[in-house]
Amino acid sequence: MAQQLTLTKEGLETLQNELEYLKNVRRKEIVESIRIALSFGDLSENSEYDEAKTQQAKVEGRIQELEEMLKNVKVISDDQISTDTVNIGAKVVVLNTNKNAEIEYTIVGSTEAAPLQHKISDLSPIGKALIGHKVGETVKVTTPAGETVLEILSIAK
Repeated sequence: MAQQLTLTKEGLETLQNELEYLKNVRRKEIVESIRIALSFGDLSENSEYDEAKTQQAKVEGRIQELEEMLKNVKVISDDQISTDTVNIGAKVVVLNTNKNAEIEYTIVGSTEAAPLQHKISDLSPIGKALIGHKVGETVKVTTPAGETVLEILSIAK
């Protein structure tokens, strides 16, 4: 049995939109690329055909992957997001005491992680360390950059 995937509403919509695009747009584009490549004749030396078939395999694999994910999804709604403790869906402002800098993170499911937008996975070192803690608590996190101490300043939806 597949593992349950926890997502925010936004994360679910992102996966559903990607699946819809792949099925309704990208598939048709690839079929057209294959049709054009076939018109070039000899398939033994037809790099356009080979490339189109490779793209088709990648897209079909991703479609399967997304469909499997969406079968086992649990969506965290806004009313399930607690501001008492850090959990998936929460926006957390922390003070990185090593750098004396405030950082806001949104804790998301692993498929939604986008570190450059400060959306961190609940499975990442920082996400794991923050989950379950309250405002005012301090957590130590071991990251690839070394040990960091974070003080939780606020939790919001």
